[in-house]
Amino acid sequence: MTPAPTAGARFTGFPPAALTFLAGLEADNSKAWFDAHRDVYEEAVRDPLERLIAEAGALYGPSKVFRPNRDVRFSRDKSPYKTTAAGYAGEVGVVYAALDPRGLHVGGGLYEPARDQLARARAAIATDHDAGAQLAEILETLRASGFTITGPSLRTAPKGYPKDHPRIELLRLQRFAALRQLPPGPDIHDPERSRAAIFGAWRALEPLTDWIRTHVGPSSDRR
Repeated sequence: MTPAPTAGARFTGFPPAALTFLAGLEADNSKAWFDAHRDVYEEAVRDPLERLIAEAGALYGPSKVFRPNRDVRFSRDKSPYKTTAAGYAGEVGVVYAALDPRGLHVGGGLYEPARDQLARARAAIATDHDAGAQLAEILETLRASGFTITGPSLRTAPKGYPKDHPRIELLRLQRFAALRQLPPGPDIHDPERSRAAIFGAWRALEPLTDWIRTHVGPSSDRR
């Protein structure tokens, strides 16, 4: 079994075998296939991802790498493994990385706001002109630099807000997160280019995560 990465080990990119492994798992999502290729998973996928997220944690806060096993208890799809390897770092506004057969997705923000967080975000957008204008500028800058704002928006105004509010597009957001894809190639596999692309994307997201920490904060909803 491949040993866990040494504390402080530097991320040096994902080898081509990482995408090959994930594509193979997508084609044959079975325990037998996974076990037969476990060494590739540990060396090409898990180890680089743990190194990357550990470095992110040193910069942005508590970090986590998701396990490869799926929770199939309440799902019709009983495939045992995720075909995306992912992790994040941070508390309220996080940075995120996910590798799948099509490439590496790098992003950040607030992906699943609790009810009280969503209420505070909308209140800031609706009642604080500077906060709303700042968020609009942040999201426009991210879109212009190749990010996609994630998640579906509400079809209409949220309850309690007029449909003709000047910042209705922001009020309809259900997530405050953005994602950029790095397709297969040097930006994933080359040590320095991958580091520059990933950490550069996270730096570009810092205005968004700062806005979230300032105007949203942690959830007090314990449900």
